This record gives sequence, structure tokens and C-alpha cells, in this order.
Amino acid sequence: MFMTPDPGRLRLRTSARAVVGVGLAVTATELCGLSLAASITAGLAAMLALFTVADPTVRRQAGTTALLPLAGFPVLAAATALHELPLLRDAAFLAVVFCGVAARRWGPRGNALGIFAFMMFFATQFLHAVPGQLPQLYAAVAIALLAVAGVRFGAWCIERHNPPPAAPAPPGGRRLAHPATRQAFQATAACAFALAVGQALSDERWYWAVGAAWWIFVNTASRGETLVRGLRRVVGTVCGIAAGLVVAVPLHGEPAPTVALVALCVFGIFYTAAPSYSWMMFFVTVMAALLYGLMGVLHPGLLALRLGQTAVGALGAALAVALVLPITTHAATDAWIQRALHCVRRCTAAAARRLAGDATADPAPDVAELELLLARVRLSLAPLLHPLSPLRARKDRARAVMVLLDDCARQVRGLAETAADPDASHDARLTAACQRVEAAVHRLTSPGREPSPASAALAADAHHHPGAERALAHLHGLETALTGLAAPLGAAR
Repeated sequence: MFMTPDPGRLRLRTSARAVVGVGLAVTATELCGLSLAASITAGLAAMLALFTVADPTVRRQAGTTALLPLAGFPVLAAATALHELPLLRDAAFLAVVFCGVAARRWGPRGNALGIFAFMMFFATQFLHAVPGQLPQLYAAVAIALLAVAGVRFGAWCIERHNPPPAAPAPPGGRRLAHPATRQAFQATAACAFALAVGQALSDERWYWAVGAAWWIFVNTASRGETLVRGLRRVVGTVCGIAAGLVVAVPLHGEPAPTVALVALCVFGIFYTAAPSYSWMMFFVTVMAALLYGLMGVLHPGLLALRLGQTAVGALGAALAVALVLPITTHAATDAWIQRALHCVRRCTAAAARRLAGDATADPAPDVAELELLLARVRLSLAPLLHPLSPLRARKDRARAVMVLLDDCARQVRGLAETAADPDASHDARLTAACQRVEAAVHRLTSPGREPSPASAALAADAHHHPGAERALAHLHGLETALTGLAAPLGAAR
């Protein structure tokens, strides 16, 4: 997992920046003389601002960061005011869950604001905050966001030269108009189950079950994805608890080594989030144990309780995706594959226009979108490709589909690079090759409906340019991969 390719060392730099941003936020809070609870809140707010704000431009990222208090401050006020009123507190928490997930319909900004609101409610339960602490909590969040803004948009603006790609919108559900609405009902049902069972396990630490159920629904789109994510969360938590017993318990909350280890955990959370959810949860669990040590309440039984609450949250998520408006792995995967294939066709068409002399045609944006769509396909196929999956035939088909789609992406990238070569244009053979690719995509996306007959290939130029030969080779490889997809996709249907 740690050897996963990191182009431009982007993950390394964002992880290091997270340590600086969180460290600066906590240090500023301490220098202002605020309490330990306020310092922990500042660290959490800084982490969330750096982790969840993922708009496609720096300007929109700054706008989302500025809007975080509008989502977080009312929730903090409600959570502290309802601390002694369990029934109203639980109802408010579930309302925050529903609204936070439904907000994902507004893209990265809605997702970030929803997560921030949920975690502010969660933080008050973690800290057992009361209304008298509210001014300090507000000040801590404000200080943290100012510190993060100074680091992210001023001293170390990585995104200025490496803008994050826009994540593709999830495919629509069959029963509700928008997938965020469907998932909001699922997440609320899962969190309601986690809240009820979690409180039966512990009146004080029930919120861990709700947090586990909530985070399992982030970046998932199908029943299989959610189940695999829940399993990985439990695995990461088990390993993190084992490490916490060895590392955090013997420290007894000693400030200096605890702070150093928390900084290491922050780095680990950001560095491993993309390649491995289990590793990320490992570092989250160790960090939670260290923070409990700082608060003076850490003991082995508390870590065991955390594992039980995590299992409850994972079970709640599993029941919700199975019973509440379920979207099967097959339905979600097929939707992502269809979008990827349509993107291949757009890439090919743009490259063909560029080769024909249209200087405005640029396949590069479509190539970037294809990479994102294939990442979603890979995530959606993860349940079938998991080592514990008993569905051998479906696993083999899923593996074949992924290999061929990766080959499509490789050929499309090569075609886009060749299209930039002016010597490759004006070869009539390219027209026929592009038409064959379009026909192959049509057969995969609309089985049973034949495309309109492609025009016959024109006579090729007497002089074949090397660029044209390279383009033809990529188109031939692309046609071969698309033809190969007919068997596994047809069997899946």
C-alpha cells in the first residue's frame, strides 16, 4: 500500500501539509489559552477542512472553507444545548445525518459541508461538551480554519498547480430521482440502528457506532461497495486497537510523545486514504486512543468498546443497504462501465477531429475523465474482486472487464498523444478506424441495436506518415479491447 504510485508526490505533499496545518491550528489554540477540549476541536476542524474540501478550483475551495462555520456553528450550538435531553439529541443527530448526506447532491461543496456538520455534532459527544463551553469551541473552530486557510491558500497552495480532478457524479438510482436522496435514507436508517444498539452497549460511547455507520457511506454507491467498506473499517479498527494497546496505553497521556504520535497519525490518515481505507482506519483508531490518553480516560476496556461500536455501525450499514432502497453491485457497476465506454467514444471522436485538422478539438479532458471513471469502476468491482468473494465466475468476468478497460485507457492515452502530432493528419484510414471503434462501443452500450453502417474506408494517402501509423496502431488496439469486452459484459447481463 505504501508503494502505490504517487505522481508528483502529491499525496506526500498533501500529507505533510496536513501535519503543518493541524499543528498550527492546535498551537494557535493553545497559545490563546483555550482548554484541551477546544484544542482537540481545533485539530479536528483543521483535519476536516484539509481532508473534505475538494472543489475543482482554488477559488471554490476557499469559498467552501469560508462556509464551513455556517454548517458547523449551528450544529455545535444544538448539540451542546441538547446534551442533557437524550431523545431530542438523538432526533437532532439523525436529522443532521439525513441533511448531511442529502447535501451531496450539490457536489464537492455539499459533501464537505455535510461532513463538517456531522463531525461537529460527533465532536460534542466525544468531548461531552456543554453550553458553557460553546464560546471556546467557536473560537477554536475559527482559529483552526484561519490557520488552515493560511497554510492551504497562502504558504503551501499545492492545488494552484495541481487542481484536483472533478469527481464524476454517481449514477442515478432506479427508485429516487437523485442518488444522494436514496443514500440519505440508507445512512439515516443505518445510523438509527447504530444509535439504538450503541446506546444499549454504552450510554457514554454510543457515538462511535453512529460515526462508523456514517463514514461507511462516504464515497460508496452500491450494496457491495458499502459491505466491503464496512469490512475494511472493522479490519483497520482491530489493527489500530492492537497498536493502541502497545503504544497509547503505556504512555498514560504524556504530552510530548503523544503529540508526536498524533502528528504521525495525521500524516498516515492523509497518506493512506486513497490507496487503503483499512490503513486509514488504523491511523484514525490509534489517534483516537492517543487523544483519549490525553483526556485521561484511556484503558484497554475502552478500546474493546470502540471495536464493538464499530462492528455495530458496520452491521447497521450492511442492513440498511440490503433493506432500504438497495442498489445492487451489478446495477452500479454496469452504470459506471457504460459511462466509461461512452467516454472512450468521446475521446476517440475528439482525437479523430484533431487528426483531421481541427485545432480546437482536444481529447485530453476526456482522457482525464476516463481515468476517474475507471477508478469508480474499479471501486465498484472491488466486492467481486475481493479475495473472500465466493462468486468465482463473476470474479473472473470482473477481472477480465477491468483488464480490458485498462487496456482501452492505455490505447486512448496513446491516441491522444499521437493526435497532437500534425504529421499524423490527413490519412483517410483513420476515419474508417474511428468509425469501427464507435461501432464497437455502440454494440456494447446498446446490445441488440445495430449502429448505422459506417462509411467505407477511403483510399489511403500514397505516403503514410509515422504519426498516422501510430494512431492506427492505437485504434486497432482499442478496437481489439472493445471487441474482447463483448464476452464478459454479455455474460454479466
